[in-house]
Amino acid sequence: MHPFKNIFFLLTVILTPALMQGQESTRLTLNDAIRLAQQQSIAARRAATRKTLSYWEWRSFQADLRPQVVLGGTLPGFTRTFQEVIQPTGTVDFQSVSNHNGVLDLSINQELPFTGGSLFVGTYLQRFDDFLFDKTLYNGAPVQVGYTQPLFQFNALRWQQKIAPLEYRESQQQFIADMEEIAIEGVDRFFDLLVASIDLEMAQSNRANTDTLYKIVLEKENLGKASRNDVLQARSEDLKARKAVAAAEQDYAASLQLLNAFFGGRPVEEWLPAEPDELPVLELSLEKALMEAGNNRPEYTAFQRRLLEGERDLAEAKGSTGFSADLTLGFGLSKSGPQLDDVYTRPQDQERIFLRFSLPILDWGRSSSRRERAVANQQLTIFEVQQDRQNAEQALITWITLLEMYRQQVDLNREADQIAADRYQIARDRFVLGNLSITELSIALQESVQAKRDYIQSLWNFWRTHYTVRALTLYDFENQEKIGYDGGQ
Repeated sequence: MHPFKNIFFLLTVILTPALMQGQESTRLTLNDAIRLAQQQSIAARRAATRKTLSYWEWRSFQADLRPQVVLGGTLPGFTRTFQEVIQPTGTVDFQSVSNHNGVLDLSINQELPFTGGSLFVGTYLQRFDDFLFDKTLYNGAPVQVGYTQPLFQFNALRWQQKIAPLEYRESQQQFIADMEEIAIEGVDRFFDLLVASIDLEMAQSNRANTDTLYKIVLEKENLGKASRNDVLQARSEDLKARKAVAAAEQDYAASLQLLNAFFGGRPVEEWLPAEPDELPVLELSLEKALMEAGNNRPEYTAFQRRLLEGERDLAEAKGSTGFSADLTLGFGLSKSGPQLDDVYTRPQDQERIFLRFSLPILDWGRSSSRRERAVANQQLTIFEVQQDRQNAEQALITWITLLEMYRQQVDLNREADQIAADRYQIARDRFVLGNLSITELSIALQESVQAKRDYIQSLWNFWRTHYTVRALTLYDFENQEKIGYDGGQ
């Protein structure tokens, strides 16, 4: 058989196993990786749990605004003991006591956010049994109505009624933002495995090629067409290729383990990452992106919340450092008697009016210091919100600019990769024909490998930037719709 035919036969036999490797692996696309991460990762479950927690906090606040119905009492209230009784002469006598004093009351309480007051409606019944004297008494109030109104004080409930809806909205938006952050990490884990997979594939292909080329050089040496130095250089390239395969296998195993761990710690599964070959068509404008970010991102809702909290803290400082009072009004019907019917027969009215007040006379400037500190904190909050808003907008502008740049890099690197691959194929053919040195072939191989890596890295940069823009706006510019996820409450 002709020596060159032997060479091509060796190339076919050696390269075939490398091409067939990975057929038993599960194909994994970028969308698959993101979907699995958002469904199964610990980060996704943690985000859903935080969303559920915020939901129940919101429900708890809503319940606080509704009337609270409470049934209470003391049943039983039995006592049997000796009780100290002071006599008219000043001496002390101990008398036996055996009684039962039971109380049952039903009340409805309603907090009023717009005034800060509290409305009370209730009824109660008390029965007293003296077992020593065989005596029973009833006491009760068929109806009681009361109202307590703080005067010149901080109304915490009214402020919470303004802030709580923003906190709930922020938590809902934060869940979507968390899911998009998981998508970004999914992109990183996917491309990390893709790079490791391609590096391994290229290392195995290079090992097969260098092994074959080494055999070719030996064949040329036998024909007197290669020097001993060429043989040693070919052997050196072959050894370097074998070491590169071992290193690439370790990197691939580590990337595979990280990916499976990110997918929720599932059993180690062999994945065959599929190279994304099409870029999405995006209808993206800076004005649209800034508008969607302002409507959808939790930071922008947090800006509103923080400004309100600054106003609240100032109101609290003013309402707790000066004159304050509590006005309590009460009206009811009550009656007592030896029979239960006596409580509800022609009950007598009862009224209560209390005004409790507090007026600081000398506090050495503590009140004014608290108020001035609250004013300064509010101003600081305003400036911080302005700075944070500016930073968020600038970050979005930067990422949008990078997105277009990376799209162009993908197109350029794709063409460069194809050119480098073709040049390496030509160089290899020329080497087989004896028209190229092994050094020049090695350079062509390195350029081909580097071009492939540059192309994959540009893909990585584009997709990571694409999902970063999604995360910074919570808007899908490919489908022109707001991003939403199911999960939690």
